[in-house]
Amino acid sequence: MAFLNLYKDNLRKNYEFLREKFNEYDVAWGVVSKLLCGNEIYIQELIDLGVDEVHDSRISNLAKVKNINSAIQTVYIKPPSKRNLKDVVMYADVSLNSELNTIKWISEEAVKQEKKHQIIIMVETGDLREGVMGDDLVEFYSKIFQLPNVEVIGLGTNLNCLNGVMPSTDKLVQLSLYKQIIELKFNKEIPWVSAGTSVTIPLMLNHQLPKGINHFRVGETLYFGANLFDGSTIEGMNDGVFELCAEIIELQEKPLLPIGNLAANPQGEITEIDVSLYGQSSYRGILDLGLLDVDPKYLIYDKNEFEVLGGSSDMLILDLGKNPKNYKVGDLIRFKLKYMGALAILNSYYIEKRVK
Repeated sequence: MAFLNLYKDNLRKNYEFLREKFNEYDVAWGVVSKLLCGNEIYIQELIDLGVDEVHDSRISNLAKVKNINSAIQTVYIKPPSKRNLKDVVMYADVSLNSELNTIKWISEEAVKQEKKHQIIIMVETGDLREGVMGDDLVEFYSKIFQLPNVEVIGLGTNLNCLNGVMPSTDKLVQLSLYKQIIELKFNKEIPWVSAGTSVTIPLMLNHQLPKGINHFRVGETLYFGANLFDGSTIEGMNDGVFELCAEIIELQEKPLLPIGNLAANPQGEITEIDVSLYGQSSYRGILDLGLLDVDPKYLIYDKNEFEVLGGSSDMLILDLGKNPKNYKVGDLIRFKLKYMGALAILNSYYIEKRVK
Protein backbone atom coordinates (compact mmCIF):
# COMPACT_ATOMS: atom_id res chain seq x y z
CA MET A 1 0.00 0.00 0.00
CA ALA A 2 1.33 3.43 -0.97
CA PHE A 3 1.30 6.19 1.64
CA LEU A 4 2.58 9.72 2.25
CA ASN A 5 4.61 10.68 5.30
CA LEU A 6 4.66 14.19 6.72
CA TYR A 7 7.69 14.65 8.99
CA LYS A 8 6.45 17.09 11.61
CA ASP A 9 9.92 17.96 12.99
CA ASN A 10 11.07 19.03 9.53
CA LEU A 11 7.90 21.07 9.04
CA ARG A 12 8.40 22.80 12.39
CA LYS A 13 12.06 23.52 11.55
CA ASN A 14 11.00 25.29 8.34
CA TYR A 15 8.22 27.18 10.09
CA GLU A 16 10.51 28.42 12.84
CA PHE A 17 13.13 29.49 10.27
CA LEU A 18 10.58 31.53 8.33
CA ARG A 19 8.99 33.01 11.43
CA GLU A 20 12.39 34.22 12.62
CA LYS A 21 13.21 35.76 9.23
CA PHE A 22 9.86 37.51 8.86
CA ASN A 23 10.13 38.88 12.39
CA GLU A 24 13.61 40.15 11.56
CA TYR A 25 12.26 42.08 8.59
CA ASP A 26 9.05 43.12 10.41
CA VAL A 27 6.87 41.39 7.81
CA ALA A 28 3.51 39.77 8.56
CA TRP A 29 2.77 36.48 6.83
CA GLY A 30 0.18 33.79 6.40
CA VAL A 31 0.62 30.11 5.63
CA VAL A 32 -0.93 28.80 2.41
CA SER A 33 -2.62 25.46 3.14
CA LYS A 34 -3.93 24.60 -0.33
CA LEU A 35 -1.21 21.96 -0.85
CA LEU A 36 -2.78 19.95 1.99
CA CYS A 37 -6.05 19.58 0.03
CA GLY A 38 -8.21 19.83 3.15
CA ASN A 39 -6.59 16.88 4.92
CA GLU A 40 -7.65 17.51 8.50
CA ILE A 41 -4.73 15.57 10.04
CA TYR A 42 -2.23 17.76 8.21
CA ILE A 43 -4.21 20.97 8.80
CA GLN A 44 -4.09 20.21 12.51
CA GLU A 45 -0.31 19.81 12.30
CA LEU A 46 -0.14 23.21 10.63
CA ILE A 47 -2.25 24.85 13.31
CA ASP A 48 -0.20 23.18 16.05
CA LEU A 49 2.83 25.12 14.81
CA GLY A 50 1.20 28.27 16.12
CA VAL A 51 -0.04 29.57 12.77
CA ASP A 52 -2.54 32.41 13.22
CA GLU A 53 -3.29 33.16 9.55
CA VAL A 54 -4.18 30.50 6.95
CA HIS A 55 -4.65 31.04 3.22
CA ASP A 56 -6.37 28.68 0.79
CA SER A 57 -7.95 28.67 -2.66
CA ARG A 58 -10.72 26.22 -1.66
CA ILE A 59 -13.38 27.62 0.63
CA SER A 60 -14.19 24.13 1.97
CA ASN A 61 -10.62 23.95 3.29
CA LEU A 62 -10.99 27.27 5.09
CA ALA A 63 -14.22 25.99 6.61
CA LYS A 64 -12.23 23.10 8.10
CA VAL A 65 -9.69 25.55 9.52
CA LYS A 66 -12.48 27.55 11.15
CA ASN A 67 -14.02 24.38 12.56
CA ILE A 68 -10.70 23.46 14.17
CA ASN A 69 -9.92 26.96 15.46
CA SER A 70 -12.31 29.82 14.74
CA ALA A 71 -9.76 32.39 15.99
CA ILE A 72 -7.42 31.82 13.03
CA GLN A 73 -7.64 34.50 10.36
CA THR A 74 -8.60 32.87 7.06
CA VAL A 75 -7.78 34.30 3.64
CA TYR A 76 -9.34 33.17 0.35
CA ILE A 77 -6.58 33.54 -2.25
CA LYS A 78 -8.27 33.54 -5.63
CA PRO A 79 -10.98 35.82 -7.04
CA PRO A 80 -14.28 34.56 -5.57
CA SER A 81 -16.96 33.24 -7.89
CA LYS A 82 -20.46 34.68 -7.65
CA ARG A 83 -21.94 31.33 -6.71
CA ASN A 84 -19.79 30.75 -3.65
CA LEU A 85 -19.87 34.25 -2.16
CA LYS A 86 -22.08 33.19 0.73
CA ASP A 87 -19.48 30.67 1.89
CA VAL A 88 -16.59 33.05 1.19
CA VAL A 89 -18.08 35.66 3.53
CA MET A 90 -18.98 32.98 6.07
CA TYR A 91 -15.59 31.20 6.25
CA ALA A 92 -13.02 33.70 4.97
CA ASP A 93 -12.14 36.81 6.94
CA VAL A 94 -10.21 38.21 3.97
CA SER A 95 -10.34 37.60 0.22
CA LEU A 96 -8.17 38.59 -2.75
CA ASN A 97 -10.19 40.49 -5.35
CA SER A 98 -9.79 42.13 -8.74
CA GLU A 99 -13.37 42.49 -10.04
CA LEU A 100 -15.61 45.44 -9.14
CA ASN A 101 -18.90 43.55 -9.43
CA THR A 102 -17.61 40.75 -7.24
CA ILE A 103 -16.71 43.19 -4.48
CA LYS A 104 -20.17 44.77 -4.71
CA TRP A 105 -21.72 41.31 -4.32
CA ILE A 106 -19.43 40.60 -1.36
CA SER A 107 -20.61 43.85 0.22
CA GLU A 108 -24.25 42.81 -0.21
CA GLU A 109 -23.60 39.37 1.25
CA ALA A 110 -21.61 40.77 4.16
CA VAL A 111 -24.54 43.07 4.98
CA LYS A 112 -26.88 40.06 4.98
CA GLN A 113 -24.56 38.14 7.31
CA GLU A 114 -23.93 41.23 9.45
CA LYS A 115 -20.17 40.74 9.05
CA LYS A 116 -17.24 42.92 8.06
CA HIS A 117 -15.28 41.35 5.19
CA GLN A 118 -11.74 42.49 4.42
CA ILE A 119 -10.30 42.72 0.94
CA ILE A 120 -6.87 42.73 -0.66
CA ILE A 121 -6.99 44.32 -4.12
CA MET A 122 -4.78 42.36 -6.48
CA VAL A 123 -2.67 44.47 -8.85
CA GLU A 124 -1.32 43.25 -12.19
CA THR A 125 2.47 43.47 -12.22
CA GLY A 126 3.31 41.49 -15.35
CA ASP A 127 2.59 37.77 -14.93
CA LEU A 128 -0.90 38.25 -16.42
CA ARG A 129 -2.88 36.16 -14.01
CA GLU A 130 -5.29 38.01 -11.68
CA GLY A 131 -4.97 41.72 -10.97
CA VAL A 132 -6.27 45.22 -11.72
CA MET A 133 -4.13 47.15 -14.19
CA GLY A 134 -2.07 49.79 -12.40
CA ASP A 135 -3.48 52.66 -14.48
CA ASP A 136 -7.01 51.70 -13.41
CA LEU A 137 -6.26 51.17 -9.71
CA VAL A 138 -7.19 54.62 -8.31
CA GLU A 139 -10.54 54.65 -10.11
CA PHE A 140 -11.16 51.04 -9.07
CA TYR A 141 -10.53 51.87 -5.42
CA SER A 142 -12.75 54.97 -5.60
CA LYS A 143 -15.72 52.75 -6.44
CA ILE A 144 -15.32 50.34 -3.56
CA PHE A 145 -13.77 52.03 -0.52
CA GLN A 146 -17.14 53.31 0.75
CA LEU A 147 -19.12 50.11 0.16
CA PRO A 148 -20.79 48.87 3.36
CA ASN A 149 -19.34 45.97 5.35
CA VAL A 150 -16.17 45.67 3.26
CA GLU A 151 -12.77 47.10 4.11
CA VAL A 152 -9.73 47.26 1.85
CA ILE A 153 -6.80 46.20 4.03
CA GLY A 154 -4.17 45.66 1.38
CA LEU A 155 -2.79 45.72 -2.12
CA GLY A 156 -1.30 42.50 -3.41
CA THR A 157 0.30 40.93 -6.40
CA ASN A 158 1.05 37.50 -7.77
CA LEU A 159 4.11 36.56 -9.79
CA ASN A 160 5.65 33.47 -11.40
CA CYS A 161 2.48 31.34 -11.28
CA LEU A 162 1.47 31.60 -14.95
CA ASN A 163 4.12 33.02 -17.27
CA GLY A 164 7.06 32.68 -14.91
CA VAL A 165 7.61 36.41 -14.44
CA MET A 166 9.92 36.78 -11.44
CA PRO A 167 9.56 39.39 -8.72
CA SER A 168 12.00 42.28 -8.71
CA THR A 169 12.74 45.21 -6.45
CA ASP A 170 11.37 47.60 -9.10
CA LYS A 171 8.03 45.78 -9.32
CA LEU A 172 7.63 45.75 -5.55
CA VAL A 173 8.57 49.43 -5.23
CA GLN A 174 5.82 50.19 -7.76
CA LEU A 175 3.31 48.24 -5.66
CA SER A 176 4.32 50.24 -2.58
CA LEU A 177 3.89 53.49 -4.54
CA TYR A 178 0.33 52.52 -5.47
CA LYS A 179 -0.43 52.23 -1.75
CA GLN A 180 1.01 55.69 -1.05
CA ILE A 181 -0.96 57.25 -3.92
CA ILE A 182 -4.25 55.79 -2.70
CA GLU A 183 -3.61 56.72 0.93
CA LEU A 184 -2.83 60.34 -0.01
CA LYS A 185 -5.71 60.74 -2.42
CA PHE A 186 -8.40 59.19 -0.22
CA ASN A 187 -6.94 59.83 3.25
CA LYS A 188 -7.47 56.14 3.97
CA GLU A 189 -4.91 53.78 5.48
CA ILE A 190 -4.11 50.51 3.70
CA PRO A 191 -2.19 48.36 6.23
CA TRP A 192 -0.82 45.61 3.98
CA VAL A 193 1.25 45.49 0.85
CA SER A 194 1.24 41.75 0.15
CA ALA A 195 4.32 41.21 -2.00
CA GLY A 196 3.46 37.74 -3.09
CA THR A 197 4.34 34.15 -2.48
CA SER A 198 7.34 31.95 -1.76
CA VAL A 199 9.05 33.13 -4.93
CA THR A 200 9.64 36.56 -3.36
CA ILE A 201 11.42 35.24 -0.25
CA PRO A 202 14.93 35.22 -1.82
CA LEU A 203 14.65 38.97 -2.37
CA MET A 204 14.02 39.40 1.35
CA LEU A 205 16.89 37.11 2.34
CA ASN A 206 19.19 39.07 0.00
CA HIS A 207 18.10 42.42 1.55
CA GLN A 208 16.39 43.50 -1.68
CA LEU A 209 12.85 43.81 -0.32
CA PRO A 210 11.52 47.40 -0.37
CA LYS A 211 10.53 48.70 3.07
CA GLY A 212 6.88 49.17 2.07
CA ILE A 213 6.37 45.43 1.53
CA ASN A 214 4.98 44.06 4.80
CA HIS A 215 2.97 40.91 4.05
CA PHE A 216 3.65 37.50 2.43
CA ARG A 217 1.58 34.44 1.52
CA VAL A 218 3.85 31.41 1.91
CA GLY A 219 3.32 27.80 0.92
CA GLU A 220 5.96 26.09 -1.20
CA THR A 221 9.00 27.34 0.71
CA LEU A 222 7.46 26.23 4.02
CA TYR A 223 6.83 22.69 2.78
CA PHE A 224 9.94 22.22 0.61
CA GLY A 225 12.51 24.72 1.89
CA ALA A 226 12.81 25.87 -1.71
CA ASN A 227 14.56 28.88 -3.16
CA LEU A 228 12.35 29.39 -6.22
CA PHE A 229 14.91 31.60 -7.95
CA ASP A 230 17.50 28.86 -8.41
CA GLY A 231 15.82 25.61 -7.30
CA SER A 232 18.13 25.10 -4.34
CA THR A 233 17.18 24.42 -0.73
CA ILE A 234 17.50 27.55 1.40
CA GLU A 235 20.31 27.21 3.92
CA GLY A 236 18.80 26.44 7.30
CA MET A 237 15.67 24.84 5.84
CA ASN A 238 14.73 21.20 5.12
CA ASP A 239 13.47 19.62 1.88
CA GLY A 240 12.27 16.45 3.61
CA VAL A 241 8.84 17.43 4.96
CA PHE A 242 7.05 14.99 2.62
CA GLU A 243 8.03 11.46 1.60
CA LEU A 244 6.05 9.19 -0.70
CA CYS A 245 6.38 5.46 -0.04
CA ALA A 246 5.19 2.90 -2.57
CA GLU A 247 5.33 -0.89 -2.28
CA ILE A 248 6.82 -3.18 -4.90
CA ILE A 249 4.02 -5.57 -5.90
CA GLU A 250 5.92 -7.39 -8.68
CA LEU A 251 9.62 -7.72 -9.42
CA GLN A 252 10.82 -9.96 -12.26
CA GLU A 253 13.54 -10.04 -14.89
CA LYS A 254 11.98 -9.16 -18.24
CA PRO A 255 13.06 -8.15 -21.77
CA LEU A 256 13.87 -4.48 -22.31
CA LEU A 257 11.61 -4.33 -25.38
CA PRO A 258 7.92 -5.23 -25.76
CA ILE A 259 6.98 -8.19 -27.95
CA GLY A 260 4.19 -8.00 -30.56
CA ASN A 261 2.42 -5.49 -32.78
CA LEU A 262 2.48 -2.01 -31.23
CA ALA A 263 -0.39 0.49 -31.02
CA ALA A 264 -1.06 3.51 -28.83
CA ASN A 265 -1.45 2.85 -25.11
CA PRO A 266 -4.32 4.42 -23.09
CA GLN A 267 -2.28 7.63 -22.75
CA GLY A 268 -2.00 7.89 -26.54
CA GLU A 269 1.70 7.01 -26.55
CA ILE A 270 3.41 4.67 -29.00
CA THR A 271 6.58 2.97 -27.81
CA GLU A 272 9.67 3.67 -29.88
CA ILE A 273 11.85 0.62 -30.48
CA ASP A 274 15.62 0.78 -30.11
CA VAL A 275 16.72 -2.34 -32.00
CA SER A 276 20.08 -2.34 -30.25
CA LEU A 277 18.27 -3.49 -27.08
CA TYR A 278 16.90 -6.73 -28.56
CA GLY A 279 17.88 -9.72 -26.48
CA GLN A 280 18.67 -7.65 -23.36
CA SER A 281 16.78 -7.78 -20.08
CA SER A 282 16.58 -6.05 -16.73
CA TYR A 283 14.68 -6.34 -13.49
CA ARG A 284 11.33 -4.59 -13.64
CA GLY A 285 9.32 -3.57 -10.59
CA ILE A 286 5.68 -2.57 -10.35
CA LEU A 287 4.58 -0.08 -7.68
CA ASP A 288 1.15 0.15 -6.09
CA LEU A 289 0.30 3.65 -7.32
CA GLY A 290 -0.22 5.05 -10.78
CA LEU A 291 -0.93 7.97 -13.06
CA LEU A 292 -4.22 8.56 -11.30
CA ASP A 293 -2.19 9.49 -8.22
CA VAL A 294 0.86 11.29 -9.63
CA ASP A 295 2.72 12.12 -12.82
CA PRO A 296 6.16 10.45 -12.64
CA LYS A 297 7.88 13.67 -13.77
CA TYR A 298 7.13 15.13 -10.34
CA LEU A 299 8.90 12.31 -8.45
CA ILE A 300 12.44 12.88 -7.14
CA TYR A 301 14.71 9.84 -6.79
CA ASP A 302 18.22 8.56 -7.40
CA LYS A 303 18.35 7.50 -11.04
CA ASN A 304 21.45 5.45 -10.34
CA GLU A 305 19.20 3.00 -8.45
CA PHE A 306 16.27 2.76 -10.87
CA GLU A 307 14.29 4.59 -13.53
CA VAL A 308 10.53 5.18 -13.62
CA LEU A 309 9.62 4.04 -17.12
CA GLY A 310 5.98 5.05 -17.08
CA GLY A 311 2.75 3.62 -15.87
CA SER A 312 -0.94 3.01 -16.16
CA SER A 313 -3.80 4.40 -14.12
CA ASP A 314 -2.90 2.51 -10.93
CA MET A 315 0.62 1.10 -11.45
CA LEU A 316 4.06 2.62 -12.06
CA ILE A 317 6.80 0.60 -13.76
CA LEU A 318 10.44 0.73 -12.67
CA ASP A 319 13.55 -0.39 -14.49
CA LEU A 320 15.90 -1.59 -11.73
CA GLY A 321 18.68 -2.65 -14.07
CA LYS A 322 20.58 -5.46 -12.34
CA ASN A 323 18.82 -4.55 -9.07
CA PRO A 324 21.98 -3.41 -7.23
CA LYS A 325 20.01 -2.69 -4.04
CA ASN A 326 18.54 -6.20 -4.08
CA TYR A 327 14.96 -4.96 -3.82
CA LYS A 328 12.27 -7.60 -3.22
CA VAL A 329 8.50 -7.81 -3.53
CA GLY A 330 7.01 -6.06 -0.49
CA ASP A 331 9.87 -3.55 -0.15
CA LEU A 332 9.14 0.17 -0.13
CA ILE A 333 10.44 2.60 -2.72
CA ARG A 334 10.75 6.12 -1.31
CA PHE A 335 10.42 9.38 -3.25
CA LYS A 336 10.76 13.03 -2.53
CA LEU A 337 8.23 15.14 -4.41
CA LYS A 338 8.14 18.29 -6.47
CA TYR A 339 5.35 20.69 -5.53
CA MET A 340 2.90 19.51 -8.21
CA GLY A 341 3.63 15.89 -7.32
CA ALA A 342 2.86 16.51 -3.66
CA LEU A 343 -0.32 18.34 -4.66
CA ALA A 344 -1.47 15.36 -6.74
CA ILE A 345 -0.67 12.85 -3.99
CA LEU A 346 -2.42 14.93 -1.34
CA ASN A 347 -5.45 15.20 -3.61
CA SER A 348 -5.52 11.43 -4.14
CA TYR A 349 -8.20 9.67 -2.13
CA TYR A 350 -6.26 6.42 -2.52
CA ILE A 351 -2.99 7.39 -0.84
CA GLU A 352 -2.95 7.14 2.96
CA LYS A 353 -1.66 10.24 4.78
CA ARG A 354 0.57 9.68 7.81
CA VAL A 355 2.47 11.84 10.32
CA LYS A 356 5.96 10.85 11.47
